[in-house]
Amino acid sequence: MIVKILSSSAKFSGVVYNTSKIDRNKGELMRVANFGSLEGLSRLRPQDYINYFQMIASQNTRIKKPQFHAVLSAKGRNYSSKELTEIAVSWLDKMGYGKQPYLIVYHKDTDNNHVHVVSVRVDKQGKKINSAYEKLRAIGNLKEVLGIDKALGYRFSTRAQFFMVMESLALPGKEVDEKTIHERINNYERPAQRIAELRELFRQLKHRPDFKDFLSNTYQVEVLFHSAEGKQPYGYSIIDHSQKMVFKGSEVLPLKELLGENMQSLLATPMKAELEESDNAIASTIRPVWIADDVDDQQIHGMRRRRQKKARTNTR
Repeated sequence: MIVKILSSSAKFSGVVYNTSKIDRNKGELMRVANFGSLEGLSRLRPQDYINYFQMIASQNTRIKKPQFHAVLSAKGRNYSSKELTEIAVSWLDKMGYGKQPYLIVYHKDTDNNHVHVVSVRVDKQGKKINSAYEKLRAIGNLKEVLGIDKALGYRFSTRAQFFMVMESLALPGKEVDEKTIHERINNYERPAQRIAELRELFRQLKHRPDFKDFLSNTYQVEVLFHSAEGKQPYGYSIIDHSQKMVFKGSEVLPLKELLGENMQSLLATPMKAELEESDNAIASTIRPVWIADDVDDQQIHGMRRRRQKKARTNTR
């Protein structure tokens, strides 16, 4: 995703440009915010928005071109109009425009989904919104909103684990540099000491009926069980937020040992969406993720191998 700050204007031409897109069914008004009593009116003309912007801008006559106009553009159809809008809202807040009146208009007339945002560079107290290093901050703030770099701060051994972190942290980014992901995977070193610490912790706490919640609230360790709908779990993963690490559950404790007789109580609390579902949510934009390496292989394949009288090839 890219962001571009467009030309400023004294006449708020960005309003006319975007509303004309709506009139020609090439755009959709997604968000109108912070226009005060104006928002109570049922039908607003473009000039109504312009008049409001100009009223705010008149509080500081030193700003000759008070329009703020920017575009956030995705690659292809990676993001829906709603997703782009939510990203734009968060981005505007980081840019200092969260409390400013603004419009967000989704454009659907090009090969790349994108939204335009129009606001005013003067606040209601007459102060100019900070524009220092604006273009650099625009890029940095967008990266922060998308959260790719935040997820890359975790240590993971598979691509699926990376996207588990993205989902767990509710990060909206989808356009990922595959080269970077593979480099992180190739450079992964198994943290044996932390695995041993978690194994001891799990054995101490696995009998608690609030095992998952207690781990999460007390130790910032998240347990994700993987299962088909209506079926018992066939594996699990661990996101250690305190140390920013992701593990296959079988690295720490075999699923059978973890659940034991306490299975029902451990699974009683609402489970996170299974890994396949998190991948399906982004399947339209990111290649499908094969998760066989992310769960307890013996849980999935052991019975089949016994039926086929084959030796176990993976005992982790």
